[in-house]
Amino acid sequence: MSNSSFLRPSTLLLTGMPGMAGGNMWIAMPFCCMYLISILGNSTVLLVIKAERSLHKPMYLFLSMLAVAELGVSLSTLPTVLSVLLFDSREIGFDACLTQMFFIHCFSIMDSGVLWAMAFDRFVAIYSPLQYASVLTNPRIGLIGLGLTVRSVSVSIPLPILLRRLPFCRSHVLAHSFCLHPNLIQLPCAHVEVNSMYGLFALLATFGLDSLSIVLSYVMIIKTVLSIASKRERLKALNTCVSHICAVLIYYIPMIGLSMVHRFGKHASPLIHVLMANIYLLVPPVLNPIVYSVKTKPIHRGICKLLTPKWH
Repeated sequence: MSNSSFLRPSTLLLTGMPGMAGGNMWIAMPFCCMYLISILGNSTVLLVIKAERSLHKPMYLFLSMLAVAELGVSLSTLPTVLSVLLFDSREIGFDACLTQMFFIHCFSIMDSGVLWAMAFDRFVAIYSPLQYASVLTNPRIGLIGLGLTVRSVSVSIPLPILLRRLPFCRSHVLAHSFCLHPNLIQLPCAHVEVNSMYGLFALLATFGLDSLSIVLSYVMIIKTVLSIASKRERLKALNTCVSHICAVLIYYIPMIGLSMVHRFGKHASPLIHVLMANIYLLVPPVLNPIVYSVKTKPIHRGICKLLTPKWH
């Protein structure tokens, strides 16, 4: 086999919805609506938190970080998803694909980390309400945000670097309309054990630790709540966690489903793979602003104030 066959591909081919080539325009309409809701919803949450000084508290500062991470995920996938569905433009440069993969995984890791920080925030607020303001000060929240950002970037950087060293001599067709690491490591014609092992390490060191920390936080929260004598106070304490619990479920259920499909569903329909990947990346940024706008009264009031004309 000639050396030219082992050159890095200049372009890769993205995949739309398998078996639905004739209806791409109809499929694109709900995707456009989801992206619009995601961008407007998360941007509105950010504007409300910035505008209302009463919301400059740990819970809402972490919520603003979550909105930034979810905006990043949406904006990372939007160009290729809509170009495939609207214009049937399936080609993407190899370096552009690696760049998109980096940002998707970076913002996804950030998303997971912020959900852990929000669980820790709820634990401190319920376990030690009198020390809440002194424990979660603005400088400490800033350090947590910086730490989560550094972690996301440092864990994501090796992914494209490790892929660039590999020869690509197999199919250059990706299984999705965006670039994901589990999909890209199936394309090289060399051993990918290092890539696969690093991907597993990154998964366990970020999503694994975050999910474990969230579970432990809620175990401590439930233990603390059960020690409260008043039933009304117990319900009030738990009610402050409802929005976050919804956000955790909205994020982790699709992620677990996608991981299961990648690991054990190799013979499943390609449509299943595509749908699970799109649900994982699109649904949380769409639903979380809605959940927080409906279930969190200060956010709800802030949005109403933002949208209501001053003369009303």
